[in-house]
Amino acid sequence: MTMRDSLRHAFELATEMVDLERRAPLREHRQPEELLAELDLTLCGEGQPMPALLDSLRQLYRETPRIASSRFFNQLFGGRDPVATLAEILTVVANNPMYTYKAGGAQVLVEREVLRHMASKAGFEGGDGMFSPGGSLSNLAALVVARNEALEGAREDGLGAGRFRAYTSREGHYSLRRAMGILGLGRNNLCMVPTDEGGRMDAVALRREIETDLSAGVRPVMINATAGTTQLGAFDPLPEIAEVASEHGIWMHVDAAYGGSVLLSPRHRRLLDGCELADSLTWDAHKIMGVPLTCSTLLMRRPGLLAKHLDESAGYLFQGDDDEFNPGVRSLQCGRRNDALKLWAAWRFHGDRGYAHRIDRLFALAASAADRIEADPDLRLFRHPESLNICFQVTGCSASEICERLEREGRLLVGYARLQGENWIRLVCVNGDLDEAGLDIFFGEVKAVAAALAG
Repeated sequence: MTMRDSLRHAFELATEMVDLERRAPLREHRQPEELLAELDLTLCGEGQPMPALLDSLRQLYRETPRIASSRFFNQLFGGRDPVATLAEILTVVANNPMYTYKAGGAQVLVEREVLRHMASKAGFEGGDGMFSPGGSLSNLAALVVARNEALEGAREDGLGAGRFRAYTSREGHYSLRRAMGILGLGRNNLCMVPTDEGGRMDAVALRREIETDLSAGVRPVMINATAGTTQLGAFDPLPEIAEVASEHGIWMHVDAAYGGSVLLSPRHRRLLDGCELADSLTWDAHKIMGVPLTCSTLLMRRPGLLAKHLDESAGYLFQGDDDEFNPGVRSLQCGRRNDALKLWAAWRFHGDRGYAHRIDRLFALAASAADRIEADPDLRLFRHPESLNICFQVTGCSASEICERLEREGRLLVGYARLQGENWIRLVCVNGDLDEAGLDIFFGEVKAVAAALAG
């Protein structure tokens, strides 16, 4: 088996996968027990001949959710950018690790340029950043830096005595609570600040929580503002939160894993006004920008802090080059795949203007979906969307039952949000291939299943 043979087989299988997506956008729903009984997944002493292995791979894909299809609305990502996919394939073949210039070469320069451009979009001119395997780890790295900046000696000697707090909204991502537990700060020490009716953090309540904690001797470590919440796609009021953070000298992080890409739209970037006042920002390109998973970054307004809090002496690894060109000194990881090339290639192809057009078109589709719901007497809109998430109900039908039946019958994959004690179908308009005809199909399937349930 040569590499040339491998690439030929990979191209043939990938082409079959794309063709299958077009013919059957969703796979037939199967229970795990069914698949375990049907698929032979055992690893054993004897190798499998290549024709049999190719059949196994083909069968596995047929039973894998097709998240790039036009009927996948379940997560905050969807679709697949062809140019980024091309670069991803080349990345796998090259297989360069991204800890040193010696091993990464020109790819390190690509990563450096991508981080520079993203930082400039966030208002962090002259800052630096890192790639990570997802927004959760980008947020974790931000909390590491914020903790060490707030608690002198924490990196060398541990936390010591005292109680420490971080703050996020009730609609903030669960990764912050998990990170508090991982770093020894305590999950119960994450303050969940109330939100307004649109799901945005209440900055007045934030100030009140911090002042109460300070009077009790509690030490604040970080404020996490969210730009694009998971349920409603809401954007916290960053200028007001930045004012609170500055007043009390607290690190401000913006979890813009979802909404960071809105910075590329001159029409909608106002939603992130004030992010330039933050200390750090998470931005996932594998969401709205359509880059294949995973492609997350953590951006820092002040350069040098990632190296200050993450670097370790390793003369056996970092040899012969300036650390400016050794990304490993600014990373949570040692061995790390190249996630920058696919983003760079897509950005070179589309440009800032192309991405602005994509984002504006998706916002327009989300607004159109909301208008359809408001005009339909059988549907009930939770509220007009701030960004790309549209939450609604079908009158007289359970949102969770509709979503479950849509999946079971192989019609759509869509989830639901829990808002004000009720379940609401959550339509997310992030797939760059989505259009008005796609919305026709979406609402047609939802209403057909609702009618069947009512009947």
